Order: sequence, then structure tokens, then C-alpha cells
Amino acid sequence: MSGKAKAAAKPAKAAGAKTNQAKGKKKVQPWKVAKLLVHRTTRPLGRAILRRAKKLKVAPETLVPKKRTYRIKKIGGEKNGGTRRVPIRKGPVLLPTENRRRHKPQGVTEGKRTQVRKFKPGLEPGRVLIILAGRHRGKRVICLKKLSSGLLLVTGPFVLNACPLRRMHQNYVIVTSVKINLNGVNVPARINDQYFRKRKPLPPAGGCKNYNEFLKLLKKRPFKPDRKRKLDQLEVDAQIMAKIRKRPDKKLLLAYLGSYFKLRNRQYPHKMRF
Repeated sequence: MSGKAKAAAKPAKAAGAKTNQAKGKKKVQPWKVAKLLVHRTTRPLGRAILRRAKKLKVAPETLVPKKRTYRIKKIGGEKNGGTRRVPIRKGPVLLPTENRRRHKPQGVTEGKRTQVRKFKPGLEPGRVLIILAGRHRGKRVICLKKLSSGLLLVTGPFVLNACPLRRMHQNYVIVTSVKINLNGVNVPARINDQYFRKRKPLPPAGGCKNYNEFLKLLKKRPFKPDRKRKLDQLEVDAQIMAKIRKRPDKKLLLAYLGSYFKLRNRQYPHKMRF
């Protein structure tokens, strides 16, 4: 083969290499190589970029062009002039027609300010309440105190209607006109919102294989009050029963607390005086 033929073959190879490079650049998409290698549909493209970068001895990120988010726009005029950066894709602009007041739920503390609780008129320690919801609905209970969360601490007492120490929301009770004097009744300070917090049962030594097995374990281990809670119940109930027995209408009051609230025909709660 002559020298001229060899010289002619070299430019042909160089031209072929350039066309291959151009083809390779067209296939490159404006995404990161790491993302391309993760997804199954773009994985072949990501491997091709890695092979090309290894052949050219450059970083793979240099072969992936960055997508421009703005364009340069020339501004004319005597006072304006120059250029401006204008976004290619503009985001939506939503302007409210009126200023909306943000609702602050009860129990939320913002910095050092705490929300002031508002209670129904007549909600005070010693007041007899009627429960309207829950497993103890219809029972008459005694309000002991207001907790920091805005809930009410009530008790049956347990001896009369089997309602233990529990929390109730003021929206689910009816305030009656009956009140018991609780002066001298000591409710332990440890009975607060943290006192009623649910404690998760400990998993078995072998552990649970899946979530369904854990649910079955919870059903086998129902909630049972501990000895400490039982002693607190006895302590509070003993003080309240002593106050009730000192009243002249103790028989009527004991029967009233032990009975359920019921409505018969043509009895309307909004027309009643509790």
C-alpha cells in the first residue's frame, strides 16, 4: 500500500471517530449519571456514558450537559439597556384573595406563650358530669381537676358505677347542677397527662417475624391496670366516698351516681335543666 493511500485512510478514520463522538453526544441525556444507573430503563445509557468517559479519560459528569434554567435576554432602551436573566420555565403564581386566619389547635405551645384554655361554665372540681361518649357513656361521674392538656380528670367513683380515673373532653360531657364539696380531698400530683400515656408491650425474646404476628401478640396481651393505678383509685375513691357520706342526702346521691342517664318518650335534652 502506497504512502498516499495510507495518508488518505487516516483522515477517513478521524472523520469516522468524529461522527461517532457526535452520535454519542446526541444520545447523552441531561441527567446525572448516578440516576441513570439506578433506573432499569436508563441503565444502558448510564453504562454507555461510563464506557465513553473511560475511553476519553474524563469524568462521567462532564459528558452530561447541565440543563439551563434561564436564558439571557437583551433589554433595550436608553435608561434600561444591558441583559437580564429570564427563567425558561416559570412556576405558578398563586396570590390569595383574602388573608386567612390560621387556626391554632388547643394544646399547641408556641415559644414561651401558651394558649389559654376556655371551659364550659360550671366546670369545676366536685361538679357531677354526665358522659356522652365512650364505653362509659350514660354514667354520672365527678370532676376532680383540669389537666394541662385541656382534658378533665373524672372518676365514678369506681365503687358505685365502675368508672375508673380517666380523662374526658369537655365536649362529651353534660354539666349538671349537682356539686360535691371536695375540700380536703388530695388528688396525687402524679396523676397527670403523662400518667395515662399508653406503654408499649415488650416484644418476646425471639422477636416477631412480621407486623401481623405483632398484632396477634397484642391481642393475647390485653391492657391490664398495674397495682400502682389500682392503689391510686382506692385512695381517691375513699376520700370522695367519705365526703358523700357526710351529706344529708347521701342515699339519694349514691343512687343518682350509680344510675344511668336515660331519655324516655317526649323528653328533650334542650328543654331539661340538669
